[in-house]
Amino acid sequence: MEVRVQNVRKEFDRFPALHDVSLDIHSGELIALLGPSGSGKTTLLRLIAGLEMPTQGKIFFGDVDASEKSVQERNIGFVFQHYALFRHMTILENISFGLKVRPRSTRPPSGEIRRRAMELLDLVQLSGLEKRYPNQLSGGQRQRVALARALAIEPAVLLLDEPFGALDAQVRRELRKWLREIHDRTGHTTVFVTHDQEEALELSDRLCVMSQGKIEQVGTPDTVYDYPTSPFVFGFIGESSTLPVVVENNELWVGGRAIGLPAGDAKPGNARLFFRPHDVDLIEADASLAGVVTTARRVGGTRRVELEIGGAGHLVEVDLPFDHPAGEKTRLSFRPRRWKLFPAE
Repeated sequence: MEVRVQNVRKEFDRFPALHDVSLDIHSGELIALLGPSGSGKTTLLRLIAGLEMPTQGKIFFGDVDASEKSVQERNIGFVFQHYALFRHMTILENISFGLKVRPRSTRPPSGEIRRRAMELLDLVQLSGLEKRYPNQLSGGQRQRVALARALAIEPAVLLLDEPFGALDAQVRRELRKWLREIHDRTGHTTVFVTHDQEEALELSDRLCVMSQGKIEQVGTPDTVYDYPTSPFVFGFIGESSTLPVVVENNELWVGGRAIGLPAGDAKPGNARLFFRPHDVDLIEADASLAGVVTTARRVGGTRRVELEIGGAGHLVEVDLPFDHPAGEKTRLSFRPRRWKLFPAE
């Protein structure tokens, strides 16, 4: 099912939570709505679900205007952060619930409901646990049940609102891989809300990065990570360092000296240089960035050092091999391999 959000605005007590948002969600894709708290991602998910109605704009399911339709009419499958399972029902009863409460005219026979629920239990790798109750399962198992319950109604669109937020890091990593496999097997159009960039990069076909009620960028994980189109996206997706620079004579200058990076088509004047800590080369050259190590810490198999650049106290981070001898007060010269220049704010 293709979903199209068209020029949607949403206000709460005249406060705009979404500003003129438009987004095309392709049939069968898994798209992540990613952003910090207050960015509008959950509001957008609730509008797609029919839990909220837009102040302005429309939401289409295929060619049908669903803007005023209820959750039931839209045939939405929902998975929340806190499971929302019925504690007094067995796992099998939880999964079957959405089918059992359908109007008699569209309700499958009881035997068909049981067969479908048992198939879903097998799909989410919980076969043999159908007689247990939610409090007898781990958090990760409960979230699998919640997904099976959402899939049981054969939804047009599957919506996931930070489904792994209440789980510990190791379980989250396992469930991410598992959810991607489930999606590839079932092919549902899936919208996934998260503030966890690693989760979004690993899981999604495309990312929709949001900030302050607006969409900053939409693209594949590789495109958004490698080619961010705004300072917000560069700073929010992955690790980044930023430094004020001056564009002069088609070069970048810091502290009155050229640093060996071309300015491209940037206009002369003040700008901000963005780069990733892992994306630098240590060099010995006059035209380079140079700084003094102020702190160092381990990050996985590397050492991340903080450098003070120039006399203005500007701090950036770069990654070094773990066995690099640099210590506090060591002076290092480096040059970013890839970088992005944005106008000064």
